[in-house]
Amino acid sequence: MNDSCDILVSGGGVAGLTAAITFGAAGFRVICADPAPPVIEQDAEGADLRTTAFLQPARGLLAEAGLWDRLAPYAMPLEIMRIVDAAGTDGAPRVVRDFRAADLSDQPFGWNLPNWLLRREMLARIAEMPEVTFLSGVGTQSLFTREAGARVRLSDGSRVSARLVLAADGRHSPMREAAGIGVKTTRFGQKALAFAVTYPEPHLNVSTEIHRSGGPFTLVPLPDLDGQPCSAVVWMERGPEAVRLQTLPVPEFEARMTDRSAGLFGPLRLVTRRTVWPIISQLADRLTGQRIALLAEAAHVMPPIGAQGLNMSLADLRCLRDLALAASETLGDAAMLDSYHKDRIGDMRTRVAGISLLNRASQAGARPLQDLRAAGIGALYALPPVRTMLMRMGLGVT
Repeated sequence: MNDSCDILVSGGGVAGLTAAITFGAAGFRVICADPAPPVIEQDAEGADLRTTAFLQPARGLLAEAGLWDRLAPYAMPLEIMRIVDAAGTDGAPRVVRDFRAADLSDQPFGWNLPNWLLRREMLARIAEMPEVTFLSGVGTQSLFTREAGARVRLSDGSRVSARLVLAADGRHSPMREAAGIGVKTTRFGQKALAFAVTYPEPHLNVSTEIHRSGGPFTLVPLPDLDGQPCSAVVWMERGPEAVRLQTLPVPEFEARMTDRSAGLFGPLRLVTRRTVWPIISQLADRLTGQRIALLAEAAHVMPPIGAQGLNMSLADLRCLRDLALAASETLGDAAMLDSYHKDRIGDMRTRVAGISLLNRASQAGARPLQDLRAAGIGALYALPPVRTMLMRMGLGVT
């Protein structure tokens, strides 16, 4: 195949599929290529058991792309963000603070959905769109650019000509590497376990982040499963401990995670596989090259705290789409890409640095540092203007 399009999207994860749909809905001809066939069933081998919380500002973009109506029936609203410090000697909660969406608006903070389900619904949306072609099991391998456009060789030997290449192909982005763009990476010595649990206590649409040491233990509400309240869990721990936890027998693991949850929900029951991945922060040296723009994890990676990762990626996408619509005749030229870099790099630097700092605080094992963390949570919450400012910043609004 030798094909041409307006935009080639490298990567078919949640960010890449959203980008393909968004630009297709805006009237551009799009090809999206991903080397891994999508897994769209929870119990299938290789299913992504993580979840994504779309924050308030994301809903408009998803609606404009024709996605929100597909996702809304499965979306669990997040009404309260609860921060718990349980670093006492008995592991019981000693500081509990609730950040309520109702203090800002009549909308939830966001809506949570499983990643495997997002892929399923996004591929169904693409099937409705003649403007978008999805190449399953086909990756991008090499990039040749010139002032007038780009040419990309795919893993099946074919070539695609495009006016703009969007690298949404992850933290090890082949297109970023082909464009010669470097990254700065910080490693925390942590890994994260992802799985889902049920429990007897209702979650009441509360997302709960529990701090002790090693990293936060976060439960994000999902729809009930078999009549029981259900949540997705991300459990961050020091690398060797996370690997050990992944291999524990289920009864022992359930006892361990119930203890780590400070007993807030009653006994936790594991209802999915356990997957594990490394925790890093990463920021590209620049966001663009000739005829290429980086977004999502090709541009920035951060620890999974505060639902910032994909929502920052959607801010990248909105910026790129608006610039593309404003300059459709000169799509992908140097002026458009320079504007994208200038518009987004400051926010990326601030958020990657801020989330990395929060993660360092969550790792604290020494008692004085844990006491300082608990005092900080209490002090920030006690000042209503500061609390409101933090909530708005977390949503990405001013």
